[in-house]
Amino acid sequence: MRMKDVCGLLGLVAGEDERVFTRLAGYADAGPEAIVFAVDEASLAKALASVAGLILAPVGVGDASERVLAVKNPKHAFALCGRWLDGFVAAVIHPSAVIDESASVGRGTSVGACGVIEKGAVVGENCSIGSNVTIYSCTTIGDRVVVQAGAVLGGMGFGYVRGEDGSYVRFPQIGRLVIEDDVEIGANTTIDRGALGETRIGRGTKIDNQVHIGHNCTIGRDVVIAAQVGISGSCVVGDGVVMAGQVGLGDHVTIGPGVILGGASGVFPGKRLEGPGQMFMGVPAEPLKEYLKSLARVRRLKSRE
Repeated sequence: MRMKDVCGLLGLVAGEDERVFTRLAGYADAGPEAIVFAVDEASLAKALASVAGLILAPVGVGDASERVLAVKNPKHAFALCGRWLDGFVAAVIHPSAVIDESASVGRGTSVGACGVIEKGAVVGENCSIGSNVTIYSCTTIGDRVVVQAGAVLGGMGFGYVRGEDGSYVRFPQIGRLVIEDDVEIGANTTIDRGALGETRIGRGTKIDNQVHIGHNCTIGRDVVIAAQVGISGSCVVGDGVVMAGQVGLGDHVTIGPGVILGGASGVFPGKRLEGPGQMFMGVPAEPLKEYLKSLARVRRLKSRE
């Protein structure tokens, strides 16, 4: 990565600097070929004490020098450099991967050990498919998607119809799963296909490890879902929603754009939460201000016992 590449990536004017950087690093193991970042004067001092070749530092913090590049958001700039460098990792299909001849795998996509891509599945360009990932035939994946080890994409949803005798019969699970560009999916996460329609994960959404998303869900763009979240079938999650760990959604829930769900909160089936930037907490989830009032009332009652 040349200095001109760094500047171009960050929207800065490139000079005549011809230095090349090959990796990102922390301060302790940084060398002249490495890029590090600092967020304040204290961390900048640590970065300057290292031998890192380039330090991304906040505008107005410290003195400019050949080693220090002033940017608005150093951590974000550091991440952008990392993504740029990732684009030059060689694509490898592991010998133990099982890819059906009719499946479509785009240029520059890697598939790890024991990965399975079934008949008719479509995987876009420059994707990273981890070991032991299963991609069922009903699945279409866009470009630059990362799927970590053990994920299962496009499995049958959990939908059953109960007969008069009390026995259960599976409702047909014959829909599709569509994962748009730039999505990242964590290890051992499962995303079900639609029952009759589709399940869709919007562009840029980031999903942590051990998350389950049920059939017929629509997850918007740039959503962040932390570990152990469970989303029941037919939920709609708007763009920019944030879900902290262990959030649970009942079926047919609608979460409006920009809503924040705090850790271990739950939303009952059929409910709708709205309010960009609004945080909801508790079970059932309620606005943070109301949740804190409820908590205070409970504590007062306990203090009277």
